Amino acid sequence: MGMATSLTSEQKQALGESHPSWSIEGEEVSRTFQFADFAEAMGFVNRVALAAEKADHHPDIDIRWNEVTLVFSTHSAGALTERDRSMVETIDGWLG
Repeated sequence: MGMATSLTSEQKQALGESHPSWSIEGEEVSRTFQFADFAEAMGFVNRVALAAEKADHHPDIDIRWNEVTLVFSTHSAGALTERDRSMVETIDGWLG
C-alpha cells in the first residue's frame, strides 16, 4: 500500500459539501450516528469494522449506548486522504 495522497483544501470542501452530516476539523472527518438501541449501534459498528478491515483503514470509534461516533484520519500521512473520503462514501452509501 503506497502513501495515501492528501486531500487539497478544495477536495476537503467538496467532501464536506457532498457529505454534510460529517464534520471536517483540521485533518479529521467525523460523524455521530444515532440508532434505536445498543444492539443496533453495535451492528453498525461491526459493519464498519468489516469495511475498515477490507480497506485496511480504521476509524476511531466511540460508542455510547445508541450513539456511535466515527473519526477518520490517515495517521501515516498526517492528513485527510483519499482513504478517508472512500470510507465516508462507503458508510454514507449504506445509509441512503
